[in-house]
Amino acid sequence: MLYQIYETQRSFMEPFADYALATSKLYSNPHLPLQKTAFGQRMSAAFDLMYRLAKDYEKPEFGINTVEVEGVEVAIHERVELNMPFCELRRFKRFSDDPDTLTALKNQPVVLIVAPLSGHYATLLRDTVRSMLQGHKVYITDWKNARLVPLSEGSFHLDDYVNYIEDFIRHLQQKYGNCHVMSVCQPTVPVLAAVSLMATRGEKVPLSMTMMGGPIDARSSPTAVNDLAAKRSYEWFENNVIYRVPASFPGKGRRVYPGFLQHTGFVAMNPDRHAGNHYDYFKNLVKGDDTSTDAHRAFYDEYNAVLDMDADYYLETIETVFQKYKLVNGTWDVRAPDGTLERVRPQDIRAGALLTVEGELDDISGCGQTRAAHALCSGLPGKEQRHMEVKGAGHYGIFSGRRWRESVYPRVRDFIAEHQRSAEGSPAQALAPVATPEPARRPQAQPQSVQAAAKKGVRLPKAKPAPALAVGKKASAGATSVPAARPQPGQAAAPVTRWVTSADAPGAPTGAAAPAAAPDAREKATAVTAAPPPTDTRPASRTKA
Repeated sequence: MLYQIYETQRSFMEPFADYALATSKLYSNPHLPLQKTAFGQRMSAAFDLMYRLAKDYEKPEFGINTVEVEGVEVAIHERVELNMPFCELRRFKRFSDDPDTLTALKNQPVVLIVAPLSGHYATLLRDTVRSMLQGHKVYITDWKNARLVPLSEGSFHLDDYVNYIEDFIRHLQQKYGNCHVMSVCQPTVPVLAAVSLMATRGEKVPLSMTMMGGPIDARSSPTAVNDLAAKRSYEWFENNVIYRVPASFPGKGRRVYPGFLQHTGFVAMNPDRHAGNHYDYFKNLVKGDDTSTDAHRAFYDEYNAVLDMDADYYLETIETVFQKYKLVNGTWDVRAPDGTLERVRPQDIRAGALLTVEGELDDISGCGQTRAAHALCSGLPGKEQRHMEVKGAGHYGIFSGRRWRESVYPRVRDFIAEHQRSAEGSPAQALAPVATPEPARRPQAQPQSVQAAAKKGVRLPKAKPAPALAVGKKASAGATSVPAARPQPGQAAAPVTRWVTSADAPGAPTGAAAPAAAPDAREKATAVTAAPPPTDTRPASRTKA
């Protein structure tokens, strides 16, 4: 009922929003004398703000038309490579008429960016994609708004999320031979599960995994988000935040966690900051500060655009990641498309490499939550495990804005390039299936059907409903050593251990509510450490990367 009431209210406010926009333009019309007066400027600013508060925000576009690669501008063609019921695998194809540039583009690593399905659209990672396109072939998961998916497509579970990621990885491996995976925030957990299952079956795994600001262990440095999920019961969430999609949408009747409720929760985390940002926007409109007002619009056009999540997926994520911590407790079973239950065992990952990135001031995934992945991936040699903490950065600062571009991206780029070179020097082979106390029966992977679906634009069949996902051990607040494991026989030598400190650089404001484009604080040293760090108490030696 609440969803219907919200849609009625939104429809009622739509003409008032249009009126506010028209009135704002009237008062700011340069051909009218009123535009030159202080009264006219304030009225125009007030109605503009009213319009932005009342309007409905649609899904934004990535809008990446060109990027610079090695000093040459190349064109970008965005297209859907795989179309599945709840997700599109989107590719950013690069074009150039320069022969040398084309050669460079063909030899660059393939990266699958797994965007979060936690309220916002994949376009939230626009800055991430734009930076990665400078030196990589980039694919991204573009999750669909659940209210637009007909009920005939069935429900969507956390297990389906994991199965989708496996399909995408296999698709890229079949097309290019190998790939790297980057996950930001919520998908760090299902990505680790997907790679773990592939490793347990003996399949080829990605050359590297980069995990940024995700709740691998939600018990470490719990935030307001973690506390809410832990204090409320599964039944409370089901009874208070799950509603059916109204009849005006293709997904009518589907049980979802509505986007407008998620947006309310986002704003409630930092209400004072949001109010301050909008008041500053009003003042900048009056002053005619176009740079600041454009930055405000760009941020809130993205921040206010939210999507509905399927109820089963959302509730299973709450239970698995934030309540029962099934991943770190070793109790998470994922249902494969053929119905087989398989235990998630990160310790079975013995090939590839892992880089975790955390923001010092992250108020969504606290410090230590992402780093917990290293303890779980005990099968990886210590030198193949790296951790980076971005001093002074909040949640959004580690994947967008100045800190991302100047501090994080160069480290991610070098990490991927290092393991791409290692793979080209000695091609990685799929390991034999790992013997476990409860042997997992491998589902019938069908990469050829995936490829066929890509060529024909056919949707792949849905996975059957399944269990959920988990989180892990608490990490200490200071520098902690990540357990190292012996390299497996026949495994390539691990790269040299490095500890890197970047120079002080200005950074973007932190927190979920702050626009990423208004730096006002100095960034502290950004530490990149290889696992495990030195065991003595002397300062670690520092060298340039």
